[in-house]
Amino acid sequence: MTQKPRAMRDALLERIWMAMAHDERIFVVTADFGSPVLDRIRADFPERFVNVGIAEQNLINVSAGLSLEGYTVFAYAIAPFITMRCFEQLRVSLGLLSTVRPLNVNLIGVGAGYSYVVSGPTHQCYEDITLMRSLPNFQVLSSADHVTAAAFLDRCLQESGPKYLRLDAQPLPVVYTPETGAPDLARGFHVHRRGGPVALVATGYMLHSALRVADALARDGQPLGVIDMFDLCRFDRAALLHELSGLSGVVTMEEAFRSRGGMDALFFDMIAREDLPLKILNVGVEGGYRFELGSREELHEAVGIGVEGVTASVQRFLAKVSGHNAALADGFAE
Repeated sequence: MTQKPRAMRDALLERIWMAMAHDERIFVVTADFGSPVLDRIRADFPERFVNVGIAEQNLINVSAGLSLEGYTVFAYAIAPFITMRCFEQLRVSLGLLSTVRPLNVNLIGVGAGYSYVVSGPTHQCYEDITLMRSLPNFQVLSSADHVTAAAFLDRCLQESGPKYLRLDAQPLPVVYTPETGAPDLARGFHVHRRGGPVALVATGYMLHSALRVADALARDGQPLGVIDMFDLCRFDRAALLHELSGLSGVVTMEEAFRSRGGMDALFFDMIAREDLPLKILNVGVEGGYRFELGSREELHEAVGIGVEGVTASVQRFLAKVSGHNAALADGFAE
């Protein structure tokens, strides 16, 4: 049976609500940000729910204190505010403190990338991958559908330490079905397609764009691999390197600023350190902040991450990779 898309936050919060019934260590803190499922948590577990108001710095400090008292804390707010407005508190109260004290604080940031499309750059979030990956003790988990978002609860309950769960604000098509299998959290990525000399490696919303780009090029006889990178810190490095072996190129795709320390930096570093013979094309938001209104697809095309623009960029990249491979072959022949 086909699963209907759900809001990521509702799928995750519903699992938290169910877990709270038998785990008295779970505590939920919000910065005046709600949802129908959160109302249920507040009604059923009032002694383990706090709304600190529009005060994200306090949200982090309260969450850290609760965790030091033994709670597994879920802190819930809009993505740009839970990452940028309180970055010093994240660094000191969670990043630094978790080096010397055991704590388990899980940040639920709703509104990755352009998902708050009509709210403009104040509510959109293109910097969070860079910022949160810069904190050494943090895990960064980025979901492409509600199935993945709900599965993140297992990691949150099983592993201590601070974590950032990067969720889209909109219900997205389901990519993890009984046919594909559930996302393997221990592996940190999922291979949706294999084939061709190049793989598209995407995170969050951009996985859906990657699948559309791969469909378009497959119709032209140019198959591509597609990989969902949902763990941006603790993925199985050896397994990912195995998947990349034999490829000629990698295209990273993220709804974040290009060449500013996001997921593309992860791959540039890994390819350089492993001395892999791979070319890389990094697809991300071009330029700076923009105030135009439009649909998400229109905004994506304007900043260089739309399906049409990326398809053209990948076609040029494939030609470059093919030319490079031909030159190598000629060199070996000589």
